[in-house]
Amino acid sequence: MLKKIILVAGARPNFMKIAPIYKALAATKRYQPILLHTGQHYDEKMSKIFFEELGMPEPDIYLGVGSGSHAEQTAKIMVEFEKVLQKEVPDLVMVVGDVNSTLACSIVAAKLLVPVAHVEAGLRSYDRTMPEEINRIVTDSISDLLFVSEPSGIYNLMKEGVPDEKVFFVGNVMIDSLAAHIHKANESKILEQLNLKPKTYTLVTLHRPSNVDEKSSLEKILRIFDAISKKSKIVFPIHPRTKKMLEQFGLMETVNRIGVQLIEPQGYIEFLKLMKEAQLVLTDSGGVQEETTVLQVPCLTMRENTERPITIEVGTNLLVGTDEAEVIDAAMKVLSGKVKKGLIPEKWDGRAAERIVAQLDEIFKSWD
Repeated sequence: MLKKIILVAGARPNFMKIAPIYKALAATKRYQPILLHTGQHYDEKMSKIFFEELGMPEPDIYLGVGSGSHAEQTAKIMVEFEKVLQKEVPDLVMVVGDVNSTLACSIVAAKLLVPVAHVEAGLRSYDRTMPEEINRIVTDSISDLLFVSEPSGIYNLMKEGVPDEKVFFVGNVMIDSLAAHIHKANESKILEQLNLKPKTYTLVTLHRPSNVDEKSSLEKILRIFDAISKKSKIVFPIHPRTKKMLEQFGLMETVNRIGVQLIEPQGYIEFLKLMKEAQLVLTDSGGVQEETTVLQVPCLTMRENTERPITIEVGTNLLVGTDEAEVIDAAMKVLSGKVKKGLIPEKWDGRAAERIVAQLDEIFKSWD
């Protein structure tokens, strides 16, 4: 009898993590993967990524929860997901990453005594002001299987008292998606469409409230952009909330004066191409730190901490904090050719999903 596994995706980063696992499970004759989309990210761009670009089928189950406060969103997901579990009675629920969907579905499954597997377990920023950190800690504490992407995850879980037999170092499924789609990205015409030349621009992705929700923070970021723009064009696929804040604070005139090229949020393939050909990437995103490390593109992370320390230890990522002078200094070093040489982290080889399926084979044998 096929083992029924519900794969939960909710927000954009989840899609890239779920896609290779879904395909690896579906390729066997042992599993029935059920794709569940909570609808935490629900706009057309996200759906396009999910269905078309990643070669995924339409979700089997769509909860359609939409936006709301953390409590509202988490509560809506929990109410709807409980109904799904009672109807489907799966053998396992698999959650990925650290978004509200991850937390909500793992809690519901654990309370209904359905085993939970967490992919990308053990990552810690040690900053509990980040909602994602709370999601990670709680999800890991109630999961039965913890699939780890980097060595820090093993160390963190061990420190938290998680038994070794629950923890599996499988590598990074996000890189599985990158490896599977890089050839499509190479063929993308996005640079021509935006009138950009390779290695002449700085790609920016900033969305965290600490960076974009206060006028003083945004003004500081624009001063950083102004300094960088003297040596490298700024290309900014802008989050709708960030755009709203710039308009609200009357800063769009400054954006235009600096010559920042604001563009719509991009699909997965287009964004990969933009990242791969960038001279520098300035970000506060976790996934971008990983992708730039594998693409060997210099990355400056504008945060005081990171839950992905391997990208700093062996990769091309530098944690530069939010001090204006330090960020500008680090950017100028990269743009003048002083680039940090990076290595590809262990097991970031495009085969993490295969390892997850192999582990599941062994686990289900022991459970049966």
